[in-house]
Amino acid sequence: MVAGYAIAVLATPAGISGAVLLLPFQVRVLGVPSLVATPTNLLFNVIATPGALYRYWRQNQTGGRLALVLIAGALPGVITGTVIRVALLPGPRVFNLMVAAVLTPLGAWLLLTRPASPDHPARSARHIPWPVLVLLAVVVGCVGGIYGVGGGAILAPILIGSGRPPSVAAPAALAATFVTSAAGVISFTILAAQTGGAAPDWATGIALGLGGLAGGYTGARIQSWLPDIVIRRLVGVLAVAVGILFLWLGLA
Repeated sequence: MVAGYAIAVLATPAGISGAVLLLPFQVRVLGVPSLVATPTNLLFNVIATPGALYRYWRQNQTGGRLALVLIAGALPGVITGTVIRVALLPGPRVFNLMVAAVLTPLGAWLLLTRPASPDHPARSARHIPWPVLVLLAVVVGCVGGIYGVGGGAILAPILIGSGRPPSVAAPAALAATFVTSAAGVISFTILAAQTGGAAPDWATGIALGLGGLAGGYTGARIQSWLPDIVIRRLVGVLAVAVGILFLWLGLA
């Protein structure tokens, strides 16, 4: 619970639930098998993200149309990703390399890009048309289903890096994370019953999620106090560090 709280406080201001940073804690500290860690991460998202979404809603940050677009694309993608994860990527070696391939460039994106100018906060974001954003959400949702992050952890850096401020991108990405993670948990549970695949570790997921529920609320509350550049750099450093760790594990 403490780990879920701390990671959610750190990641929520950037629109990331924290599941993306919980994988090494689950696999290396708690000893959760990598195949089980994926649906457990999705369970964490389902329990943790409502705290942040409620706080953002109280601050009049709902995500609006952007949230609906992300959900429309990411929902079918995450269901496809869960099937791929169970059928094609069961081994820890491939899983570790997949994590590294997703996290390392994601963190580099945050480290190397800057927030949009206050005079033109959405200038760069307009370069991503809505249909393209839907297709991007489909791809990201699929990767999120494989990875166990619901897709929001990838969408948020893309949105922020393309010019949308965290105050806009964060609630939209977290809303997509909640919906797609719920679909992923259901999909993994059904596949586990039918094929003997991996179901969530319910006790671990619930404990982490309860901590994340409180941490997400706190993180959303403090977002307005943090400069955008601080949010980007901090999450970028952590994402790159975790990506390098899993690359080393995959190549070891």
